[in-house]
Amino acid sequence: MSIALHQLDYFVAVAEHESFTRAAAALHIAQPSLSAQVKKLEHELGTPLFERLPRGVSLTQIGTALLPLARQALSDVEQVQRAAGELSGLHGGTLRVGATPSLATALLPTALSGFHGRYPGVALGFTEAGSKELVARLEADELDLALVILPVHHRVLQTVPLAEEDLVVVVGAGHRLARRRRLRLEELDGVPLVMPGEGYNLRTTVLTACRHAGFEPALACDGGEMDGVLALVAGGLGAAIVPSIVANHQYGLHVVRVSEPRLSRTIGIARRAGAVFLAPAATFAAEVFMLLSGAGWPGVRPTGLRLAIGADTDLWGMQFRSGLEATLS
Repeated sequence: MSIALHQLDYFVAVAEHESFTRAAAALHIAQPSLSAQVKKLEHELGTPLFERLPRGVSLTQIGTALLPLARQALSDVEQVQRAAGELSGLHGGTLRVGATPSLATALLPTALSGFHGRYPGVALGFTEAGSKELVARLEADELDLALVILPVHHRVLQTVPLAEEDLVVVVGAGHRLARRRRLRLEELDGVPLVMPGEGYNLRTTVLTACRHAGFEPALACDGGEMDGVLALVAGGLGAAIVPSIVANHQYGLHVVRVSEPRLSRTIGIARRAGAVFLAPAATFAAEVFMLLSGAGWPGVRPTGLRLAIGADTDLWGMQFRSGLEATLS
């Protein structure tokens, strides 16, 4: 049996577009050439992959079963190609990083800027999204690494906790809580809160904690993105519970720590299981770890931030340790 990679590529394209015509246009090749190659693939496999319909095509039962395998094969080949060009060092290649909105607000700009300053030859790609979308992009091999809030449960991902951070209350300068340094969560009963939108892990955490404390939070504004939440609080609309890592990101905010119960979350790093851990990804992981440990943190490091791993930790193998040593040197 002899199957060419471009035949798998054509098979996947036809399956995704449900049309030989649209697939050929997307691939910038002639439709007869595409059809001929798919027929050759079907001949090699000894079975039809598509049912030809009056308008378009649909996958046969066998075609449906083979589609994820073809995608995986193409992804593995791309990994080999990238590894061949990148394993020799950090003078080229790419790094595709994702992060949740709060981490994209406070952590990623410094980490990516520092990495780019040291390794300008590495092309950077960045995705800001919720954990669900980041998991999907990792699974599809569209990202090398993602900074997420743990736990994240998915069979194709490997995750490692990097740090734990407290959640704190932020208020504007004129708010009645602005003179407080600490409070119990139950003291927010009746205090209007600015709440992030659906899809934020933070939203679920805050709502659950308030309900466990015996009250339903009053909402001054609901559905904002992280930067918007901070700006609305600074403008005096209400209070908000946010990660300590972003509490000082907006000028004019006063931070009040929650003493009882202590609210926290775990920052982790995730990648697709089995993917080659290339030098750019390994070194960037070390860059993030060093930032969380306090080295190079812009301004005052949040007091509610605690490392979850040590500097001698193997993060998916010895390559992380090598990256850490390169960052420290």
